[in-house]
Amino acid sequence: MNWYFTVLKNYVGFAGRVGRREFWMFYLCNAIALAALYLLFFLTREPLLFAPFFVYLLGVLLPFLAVTVRRLHDTGRSGGWYFINFVPGVGSVILLVLLALEGQHGSNQYGEDLRDA
Repeated sequence: MNWYFTVLKNYVGFAGRVGRREFWMFYLCNAIALAALYLLFFLTREPLLFAPFFVYLLGVLLPFLAVTVRRLHDTGRSGGWYFINFVPGVGSVILLVLLALEGQHGSNQYGEDLRDA
């Protein structure tokens, strides 16, 4: 859970780097929370219960974009690579592969190596 709250505390921090573990743990926590909120809506079919799902989704949008950009920075790529996600068919797969790659060893133009800190 520490990884989740660390990302939320730095919700507008697009500069710097973030390691694979912190990124994927944040991603996992979000997936679990969104699935639980959607399941609550789906099982009850109560339209008002869609609001918490939507509010949570909007609430974590900016932190998710920031941590994704920092993850791309860790691999030595600019945050602009996020837009490859919008290429139909293959864009999401390419972004997923880029996010799963090991970060660059040593410092790069986006900051110090997290393993050295």
